[in-house]
Amino acid sequence: MWWSHRFLLFFLAVLAGTLTCAGQTAALAPTGTLRAAFLDGNPVLGRVDAKTGTVTGPVADLVKELARRIGVPYTLIPAAGARDVIGRLQAHTADLGFMAYNAGRANDVDFSAPWLLMPNSYIVRADSPLQKVDDADRAGVNITAVRNDTQDVYLSAHLKNNHVNTVPAMPSLDELASLLLNGKIDAFAANRQRLMEVAARFPKLRVLSDNYFVAGQAVALAKGDPSRLGALNRLLGEVLASGFVQASIDRAGLQGVEAARPLGR
Repeated sequence: MWWSHRFLLFFLAVLAGTLTCAGQTAALAPTGTLRAAFLDGNPVLGRVDAKTGTVTGPVADLVKELARRIGVPYTLIPAAGARDVIGRLQAHTADLGFMAYNAGRANDVDFSAPWLLMPNSYIVRADSPLQKVDDADRAGVNITAVRNDTQDVYLSAHLKNNHVNTVPAMPSLDELASLLLNGKIDAFAANRQRLMEVAARFPKLRVLSDNYFVAGQAVALAKGDPSRLGALNRLLGEVLASGFVQASIDRAGLQGVEAARPLGR
């Protein structure tokens, strides 16, 4: 009867896997569709085709893979900013929210472990005397960032000899170049990928060679359900361990961006 014992073990393993998948589906996609909101202005997360609305990049790849693993369809929701993402999670019109962790946002939503590491630096005029990020931390240097974004929050807490001036929203590439080239600001703080794209278009600008901070991009959930957060972290850990995220980053051609280590490894 050895074969019946082996069949029973196989059946129990399949049943356990089925129940685990069903539990993950109920936890992460309660409507039966995995709905993911992300910052559509951040090229590290994804790009939205202006004509077709198609989303490409690490968020699109990751959400598709998460949905595949729990056996549901998915939808991607471009959001105007972090407050928009948080509002959608709190209103339960999105299940997952993609943005960088910071302590202020963590008052409103729960965050997973990081899944992607995003370096941040400054862009300056090509003839600027600023060579390293520490050079900007002195009185008289006009550092500007988007208000309440990751860069503003980090620099406001860590600059020792200077402060951050803010703008309400990310300037267009032309607006940013004009601010720098006309001397209205000395250094603009943003993620390295975004800054490298600006510098590639405007040869009279350059990005400093080092970073002041590497932000952990995470996945946010509506606050208050530890079981959902646990299910999400387990699933993210499996995907990260497979090399899937790094392959997506490489495919997108992102500069300096890396997959995070799986939680606990």
